[in-house]
Amino acid sequence: MQTNKHNFIVIFISNFIVAASATMIMPFLSLYIETMGNFTESYVQKWAGLIFAATFITAFLMSPIWGRIADKYGYKPIMIINSFGIALSIFLMGYVQNVEQFFFLRLFMGVVTGFIPTSIAFISKHTPKEVAGKTLGTLQMGSVGGTLFGPVIGGALADAVGFSYTFILTAITITLAGLLIILSVHEPKMERKVKSAVYSRKNVIWAIFHHRLIFNVMLVTSLIQIGNFSIQPLLSLYVSHLTAAEEVVLLAGITFSATGLGNILFARFWGKLSDRVGYEKVLKYLLISCVVFIIPQAFVTALWQLMALRLLFGIVVGGLIPITSALIRREAPVDVQGEIMGYNQSFRFLGNIIGPVLGGVISGIWDIPAVFYSTGLLFFIAFVVIYYLQKLPKQHMDDLLKNHV
Repeated sequence: MQTNKHNFIVIFISNFIVAASATMIMPFLSLYIETMGNFTESYVQKWAGLIFAATFITAFLMSPIWGRIADKYGYKPIMIINSFGIALSIFLMGYVQNVEQFFFLRLFMGVVTGFIPTSIAFISKHTPKEVAGKTLGTLQMGSVGGTLFGPVIGGALADAVGFSYTFILTAITITLAGLLIILSVHEPKMERKVKSAVYSRKNVIWAIFHHRLIFNVMLVTSLIQIGNFSIQPLLSLYVSHLTAAEEVVLLAGITFSATGLGNILFARFWGKLSDRVGYEKVLKYLLISCVVFIIPQAFVTALWQLMALRLLFGIVVGGLIPITSALIRREAPVDVQGEIMGYNQSFRFLGNIIGPVLGGVISGIWDIPAVFYSTGLLFFIAFVVIYYLQKLPKQHMDDLLKNHV
C-alpha cells in the first residue's frame, strides 16, 4: 500500500510536468510559424490548425498499441519511452527550418504521446475498485493543473528567452520527469504469461464493440471531448466581442483558465462521490449539468458572466473523464486493461480532432453562440446514452471474450 501511495505521488508530479510542457507551445504556435517565412495570415492559420491536430491524429492510432505493449511488458518502460520521446520531439522543434518539418515533429510527438494514458492505466491497475473514482479524479488534477499553467509558463518563457530556448527548456523539463519515473516508480515484476487467443487483439476489439457499457462509454468519452474542444479555438474571439479592453489575450487566458480551475477544485470530489453512490448515477447528473451551464454561455452580455459560467462548467465537467475511466477500469479484464484503456484514450483523441473542426464549421455557417448550442446537444446525447445504459442487463467482458474464441 505504501508503494502504491509513493508511485501515485511520483506519477501525479510527472503528469503535471508532462501536461504543462506539452501545452507550453500553444500561446505562440502561430507566432512561431510566422518566423519561418513571409506568409499570409490564412496560410499561418491553416498550418497552425494542421500542426495543432497532427499530434492527436497519430496519438489516436498509437494509444491502443502502447496499451497492449504495457499489458505485456509493464507500464513503467512505456512511460519512460514516452517521456524521452516527447522530450526529443520538442527539443528538435526548436531547430526546424520550415512548417513541414514542424508538422512532421508534431506527428512524431503523437506517436509517443502515451505517457498520461499509460500512467492512468498503471495507477488504475494498482488501485482497488472501490476507490478508483477518487484516485483517478485526484490524478486528473495533476494533468489538468499542468494544462492550466503550461500555456502561461510557455508564454512567459517565450517572451523572456525566445522560442528556441523555450523548446529546449521544455525538453529538459520532460527529461527530468522521465528520470523521476526511472528512479522513483516501483512496478511489480510482470508475470510472463502464455499468449492466449482469448486476449488476441482481434478478440478484444470484437468484445469492445459487443460490450454495451464499454463501447457506449467510449462514445460518450468522444462526445465529451468534442464538446470541450469545439469552443476552445474560438474562445479568444468570443471574449473580444464581449469587452473593449486592450488586454484581450490576457482576459481570454483567464476565461479559458476558469474551466481548468473548476476541474482542479472538484475532480477529486466527483470521483469520491461516484465511488460511494455509483459511477453511472453521478455521470448522468454531471452530463445534464453540463447542458445547463454550457447553453447560457451563448446569451452572455458581459465578460464576467462568461467567466462565471465557464467556472461552473469546469466544476461539473471535471468529473467526467475520471468517472468514465473508472467505469472502463471496473469492466475491463486485468490482463488487457492497458489495451482497453488505450482504446478509450483513442476515442478521447478522436474527440480532440473532431471538436475544433466542428466548432469552426458551425461558427462559420452561423456564429459563435451556435457552438454552445451544438455542444449542449452533444452533452445531452451523452446523458441519454448513460440514462438508457443503466436500464440494460449487465454484461461481463471476460464472458464475451471467452465465448467468442
